[in-house]
Amino acid sequence: MKQLLIVEDDPGLQSQMRWCFSEDIEVSVAADRDAALTALRRLEPEVVTLDLGLPPDPGGATEGFALLEDILRLAPMTKVIVVTGREDKENAVKAIGMGACDFYQKPLDADILTFVVNRAFRLAELEKENRELSAQGNGTNIKGIVATSPEMLTICRTVEKVAPTDVTTLINGETGTGKELLARALHDLSQRADQPFVAINCAAIPENLLESELFGFEKGSFTGATQSKKGKIENANGGTLFLDEIGDMPMALQAKLLRFLQERVVDRVGSVKPIPVDVRVVCATHRNVQDLISQGEFREDLYYRVSEITLDVPALREREGDPLVIAQSLLKTLGKQLDRPHLTFSDDAVQAINAYGWPGNVREMINKVKRAIIMADGKRITADDLVLPLSGCDTDFQLNLRQVRENAERKAIIQALMTSNFNMAQASRLLGVTRPTLYNLTDKYRIETNTATNGA
Repeated sequence: MKQLLIVEDDPGLQSQMRWCFSEDIEVSVAADRDAALTALRRLEPEVVTLDLGLPPDPGGATEGFALLEDILRLAPMTKVIVVTGREDKENAVKAIGMGACDFYQKPLDADILTFVVNRAFRLAELEKENRELSAQGNGTNIKGIVATSPEMLTICRTVEKVAPTDVTTLINGETGTGKELLARALHDLSQRADQPFVAINCAAIPENLLESELFGFEKGSFTGATQSKKGKIENANGGTLFLDEIGDMPMALQAKLLRFLQERVVDRVGSVKPIPVDVRVVCATHRNVQDLISQGEFREDLYYRVSEITLDVPALREREGDPLVIAQSLLKTLGKQLDRPHLTFSDDAVQAINAYGWPGNVREMINKVKRAIIMADGKRITADDLVLPLSGCDTDFQLNLRQVRENAERKAIIQALMTSNFNMAQASRLLGVTRPTLYNLTDKYRIETNTATNGA
């Protein structure tokens, strides 16, 4: 949920402001500078509304400006909306100059306040998306490919290097790994990008029709051929021809394809006049071509012709870190399409996504995420919604960095207290913090500090 911190010392205004916002915004309140800084560290809110008139200077703005400086120093990405009185325009301008993102003037108007706060949340969201995109740093221009793993980034960079050339490329990989996306990238990043990209699935067309689909036919060449027709190869002239599942191409047609690749001419069915074409050829298959060659199901000379460059696309289970990144990207995209844009994954869903083997690769993930978006009851998608097993997951694994940090802090404090026999002064020295800080931490984590006294 979105986190909003309201810094306001007037209890009446606190109550009014708290109820201005929708259920997807979690509102917290602080009445002074210390409480606000504590809430800032604990909650890490995206947006803060800050009344400049805070105790011990409720009639002035010194405490408010000091707190604004603290917030911008400790959490520079937080969007601060300064709340001022009607006569405090100078303070509002000064606050904007210091780094506040907006200001709001009293008296309270719920509609205007809601608008200003929602605008700040939207700005924070856009900046976060921009940082995430920059942080990916994969340097690829491949549409539709989401990747952070070294294995997939290597493939993407190879595509970028190969694309400007016209070499025939073979893409190997399991079904659902994105072979056609890579083929399209080879076309889009080439000098042929403004020319046709023509794809044909060699496994989806009956053997007796595949030749005419690829090479075309002349009128009267067979029963039903009432007029001449160009084949896929001619339609791709000037652009790129993508032969998907070439491993399933019949042996008889492989010889004719080999001649085309060598001569770059097309012989239509029923014609004796070769037609020259200029196309770049990209092939893909999920089958092991070397095994097909040894079994006599694929021509070795054709293999060497189509594999001038070979790309071996790793399965999703072999791409460390990519399953969760892809799942989050799908959740965002599909969530908007299905009008449920605010869903997130629960901890058990994250663990299940990382632990699952994904035999159907990205295609299977699309299916499961789409189903989960439809079936989820609340705001968070669980492993059950994804229909993923939790067996094999490390249930002790914490993905949330703040939770990991808090667990470590709590453990260190308890150990220091036990080592010092619950002497607060000695424990604070062991931890390298002041006694007031240690008292704040023990309050925060609800750690008993009088155990030794009680036991005496």
